[in-house]
Amino acid sequence: MGEGPHTEPADSGRWQRIWAQVRRIPEGRVATYGQIAELAGVPRGARQVGYALHRAPPDVPWQRVINARGEVSQRSADGAGADQLQRQLLEEEGVEFDLAGRVDLAVWRWRPRRPAAR
Repeated sequence: MGEGPHTEPADSGRWQRIWAQVRRIPEGRVATYGQIAELAGVPRGARQVGYALHRAPPDVPWQRVINARGEVSQRSADGAGADQLQRQLLEEEGVEFDLAGRVDLAVWRWRPRRPAAR
C-alpha cells in the first residue's frame, strides 16, 4: 500500500507549512481548515489540513482550527470525546459558542495582517 493523504510523512514540507500557519493563530481566535490550507499554499486542501492536524506535534494548537460553518468537526480517527475536548480548550481560551454549538466567525476568526514567509 502506497502513501496516501493519511500517511504522508510528518517531515513533509506541506505538513510543516500547515503546522507553521496553525502555530500563528493567537489564543482566543480560530481559523478554518480552508483558511489554513490557503495560507499554507495548499489550494483546496482543507482535508489535508485535517490529516496534518491529526499527526501534529504537541506544540501545534490544533484546537484553533474549525470548519467553515464555525463548528468543531467530528474526529472519528481521534476517538470519542475529541470534539468535546476541542470545544473545552477553545472555551478555556475565551472563544464562545452559540446554542447551536457554532463559533461566530465574524467575531472569532483570526485575520492575519500578512502571510508569514513560507
